[in-house]
Amino acid sequence: MKFWLPEACSSALDIAWLFLTRVAGRETLAVFVSGLMVRMQSCDIYFSIKERGEWFAVDYDLVVLGGGPGGYKAALKAAQNGLKTALVEKAGLGGTCLNRGCVPTKLFLGATSVLAGLESQKKLKLATGQAVFDLQRLQARKDSIINASQNLMRVSLEKTGVQLFNGRGRLRGGKTVRVEDRELSFTNLILATGSESGALPGLKPDHEYILTSTDALCLTAVPRSMIVIGAGAVGLEIGQIFHRLGTRITMIEALDRVAPMEDREVSVELFRYLKRQGMDIRTGVRVKALSIDNALVRVCLEGREDLEAEKCLLALGRLPDTDSLNLEAEGVQTYGPGWIKADSFLGAADNIYAIGDVNGRSLYAHSAEHQGEYVLEHILGRDESPYDPGPVPSCIYGSLEVIRTGLGSQELTSAGETFSVSSASLAPNTIIQSHGLIQGFIKVFWVRDRVAGITGVGHGLSGLITLAQIATRERWTRKEAGRYIFAHPTLDESLREALLGPQIKNEPGS
Repeated sequence: MKFWLPEACSSALDIAWLFLTRVAGRETLAVFVSGLMVRMQSCDIYFSIKERGEWFAVDYDLVVLGGGPGGYKAALKAAQNGLKTALVEKAGLGGTCLNRGCVPTKLFLGATSVLAGLESQKKLKLATGQAVFDLQRLQARKDSIINASQNLMRVSLEKTGVQLFNGRGRLRGGKTVRVEDRELSFTNLILATGSESGALPGLKPDHEYILTSTDALCLTAVPRSMIVIGAGAVGLEIGQIFHRLGTRITMIEALDRVAPMEDREVSVELFRYLKRQGMDIRTGVRVKALSIDNALVRVCLEGREDLEAEKCLLALGRLPDTDSLNLEAEGVQTYGPGWIKADSFLGAADNIYAIGDVNGRSLYAHSAEHQGEYVLEHILGRDESPYDPGPVPSCIYGSLEVIRTGLGSQELTSAGETFSVSSASLAPNTIIQSHGLIQGFIKVFWVRDRVAGITGVGHGLSGLITLAQIATRERWTRKEAGRYIFAHPTLDESLREALLGPQIKNEPGS
């Protein structure tokens, strides 16, 4: 709501301002301004007062920098528990996850899954024809979903009493944060500013031909060709989206396999499937330089022939978004490219905490939320124990999905553990067969007859990740797994088969 004061009221405001600044003193003025800020921030009175003199810091029990999943949930929970809370967000509520990461990619993968499903049924000679996709309308739907989600978040913040500030926060020392021309003083501070797309020397985006993941998710026309540099989760997911839409995809990975963070057998199975779908995948290949010639991106490879495409996607991991925070003002230390050092309680300095991507521990939205909830419990004095996330769930989405939680063969071998592996093929599963995608398996890792980790690759496996995490965190035995009834027909049955299957022992060094 906006309203304007008549001239007489403006004069009255002058008198009030004179009284507050010359007679009542700084403390009363700060309280007065604080009340106006909370209740009348959209009014011209607020702006009139703000322009007349120094802006005074407003005290908060908690200030949260970053309105992504971790920061948003932490701010909500703080206000629900009676803390005077401010949330600072430089762009859109929801952070990378909602605006340019998890949500848009899953929306695009879900929408285009009809194209992949049709191709699977055509190969079984059960269907004919083609589906034509409208990328512009999909982009409009994406924007609509994001806007609606942000509006719901904003309403929730208002209802719980969280004060939202739009702008980039910067530490000033003395337990104070500056947001544009405002100052917020805090008792506790949570740093949750997330991460941004990574780059390498000589491999920089121009955002027209050489794209970040954000750029790729905003395209309104389907390119005829695209080179994807990086075959991790981001490259694999966006590569599959555009492959389904008809783009000729060439994927380049410097390491020796796609999904290099996953179990080797999982990577091999995923590689075979994507190759059969017609994607050109080149592993163990390094990119030297990028250039643009006649509206085409030229990719110069080490020891290989150059490649060209209409677009090039840089899927080179993530970097912390901490450069502009002035962390040294509060004694917050960083490592590597700017990850914040956090102790076993996620503390970065006195009453200052780092959650989510910025601490470099686990770059997942669900990890950020979990860490934020823990920090709030710690601030409230209800959890004095060190932070323990347990086995963190991980998924890669697409026609074949990858799941992982707990320890795998590489971690167990490096630790010198003796472990066993049981597994189950997905091919006999009725649900898998109905989709015409019989590739894949689930593997369970056992240490001293208890579940230490679970991984797998196959159609729809992301739906099993929470149960896999529970089995891993609770360290199920084979007997405990056998106590539960798994519904038929479901994908869950394949997880049961893997849990109850014969175990093959793996000795250290074998």
